Amino acid sequence: MSVIRVLTVGGTIDKIYFDAKSSYEVGPPAIEDMISDLHLNQDFFFSALMRKDSLEMNEKDREKVLEAVTGCNEELILITHGTDTMVETAYTISNAFPEGNLKKTIVLTGSMKPAIFRDTDAFFNVGCAIAALQILDSGVYIAMSGEIFPYNKVRKDRDLGKFILQ
Repeated sequence: MSVIRVLTVGGTIDKIYFDAKSSYEVGPPAIEDMISDLHLNQDFFFSALMRKDSLEMNEKDREKVLEAVTGCNEELILITHGTDTMVETAYTISNAFPEGNLKKTIVLTGSMKPAIFRDTDAFFNVGCAIAALQILDSGVYIAMSGEIFPYNKVRKDRDLGKFILQ
């Protein structure tokens, strides 16, 4: 049975809206509730690192994510993250390891709409990320928009509202 470490940093997937004018805050991690009743064959260990919109993340925050990645024993790591800067965090992680020295498989995912919304993409993206972790070689990837992308070949297209190859 595989063990997956889940690191959460916030982002739209965890947003909670308060009124029609879109006042929101990043709430508690949604992923634990999302997968707790699914009876999956994996064991999950959850670590909430922060509750930030990714536009508010800085290099110190990315270093905290990197420390969590390097400090955990698990080889399969899922990171829920805001979509605006998840690629930058993926670069920070990958650049910390000399070529071929990363012995972990790391997949970052998030959502374009909060997990609490009925029409969210959060569940699909998390499912794709969990499957990807089990079949990919070690490295850093992004699971969004129905695809698994190498971290260095993807970008968020705000006009289309999805991630695409760059």
